[in-house]
Amino acid sequence: MRSRKAFTLVELLVVIAIIGILIGMLLPAVQMVREAARRTSCMNNMKQIGLALLNYEGASEEFPPGWLTDNGSPIGDTGWGWSALILPYLEASNLNDQLNFNEPIDDHNDVCDNDILVQTVLPFYMCPSDPGDQIVDLNTPVAGHDHDDDDHGGDRGSFLAPPHDDDHSHEGPFLVSRSNYSGVFGSNDIHDLVEDGVPGNGTFFRENRSTKLRDFIDGQSNTIIVGERRNDLGVVSWVGALGHVPEPIARIVGTADHAPNCDHPHFENFSSYHPAGINTLLGDGSVHFVRESIDESVFQALGTRAGREIVSIED
Repeated sequence: MRSRKAFTLVELLVVIAIIGILIGMLLPAVQMVREAARRTSCMNNMKQIGLALLNYEGASEEFPPGWLTDNGSPIGDTGWGWSALILPYLEASNLNDQLNFNEPIDDHNDVCDNDILVQTVLPFYMCPSDPGDQIVDLNTPVAGHDHDDDDHGGDRGSFLAPPHDDDHSHEGPFLVSRSNYSGVFGSNDIHDLVEDGVPGNGTFFRENRSTKLRDFIDGQSNTIIVGERRNDLGVVSWVGALGHVPEPIARIVGTADHAPNCDHPHFENFSSYHPAGINTLLGDGSVHFVRESIDESVFQALGTRAGREIVSIED
């Protein structure tokens, strides 16, 4: 009787090893494809935001203010932000109609439930590559805020730094829906300028002040107006600037004073979980990927509305 052929143990081990190598080679490719899909979804979010901003400008003949206050102070109690003001143009009219913009963000009374409504998750304000929670505490400390020198702590991989010790924290947690997209305050440091009452040089640069098309002396296609921000240095939200939390203005706008994903980040810097850079929205509504290797002075120039720099954006 003829014996039946079979794999030897050595042959079986070789086959298993080959399969393991192939799977090891395949997994990174799968991850790259998934990240590419997430990055494309993020770009689509920004395109929606850009269209909403341009529709707002078309109806109002100006872009929305970066944040609102009702007491003449850049850090007031109301602080509704630009991203809350464009909700009707993002197919979120139902939420817009329920919010009471005449009351503070954290108000809760017989007239409105703002403190509950601001927890509404809005997918078009969330980058799918950010693994953080959708509902976050706006009253958390922020990191990387040593403004006296350029050693701000943290690194590109972890974005960790000692927390900022702030004396005007809101009592207890205040939950909001997070955002990954912030308006561009400019190329200046938000913290120093807001305290001195000086406006930024970007698009969303001062409380209760709006940018008009004529203000884009550098050209809309050469000016970044919205950029990506991670939430691991501190919470960013679409609702606005709640005056009693740490660094309230930087919750709604960011600054281009450092290149994206820089090695020593401030809380208000632009950053993302996308490999090698961030998605950005220009004043003409176009979306571009800015690499973290961009020259810092060029990125700063792209963040200004009227710096008269001769720069252009390249994907």
